Amino acid sequence: MTDMQKQGKPTDQRADEWQRDLNPNSLENRNGLEGAQFEKASPTAYDIKELHRHLADYSDDELKRIVVLPTGTRLKEGATYIDLEDPERQEFTAIGGVEATPDHWYVPKTEVDYPLWNRLTGVNDPERLDQSPQR
Repeated sequence: MTDMQKQGKPTDQRADEWQRDLNPNSLENRNGLEGAQFEKASPTAYDIKELHRHLADYSDDELKRIVVLPTGTRLKEGATYIDLEDPERQEFTAIGGVEATPDHWYVPKTEVDYPLWNRLTGVNDPERLDQSPQR
């Protein structure tokens, strides 16, 4: 059995060469991407040309602030999202095991500023859109 043990020191940063075999779905319980990994990997509505048609009344600056989950990203259980593919853009709370697919453009509420989120979800109240009331 000793000849089957991993060589090196306990403090080595090398990945265990058998870890994939022992736990092939190690990321299965993770809730989406995190931190800088999320920011690097996630495109914005500006990057997805098909969304320009769906969001024609949004400026380039606004499109760049709308983060869209990449295909294969697991939605965080209990978090709020909208699907830009849904014409009604209803908010929903993710349940466990849901992941972004190519036929959906999921936007996490935590990654979009409130006035822009409100506009995306159809709110028309100028105060909630950070617009001064018309007088």
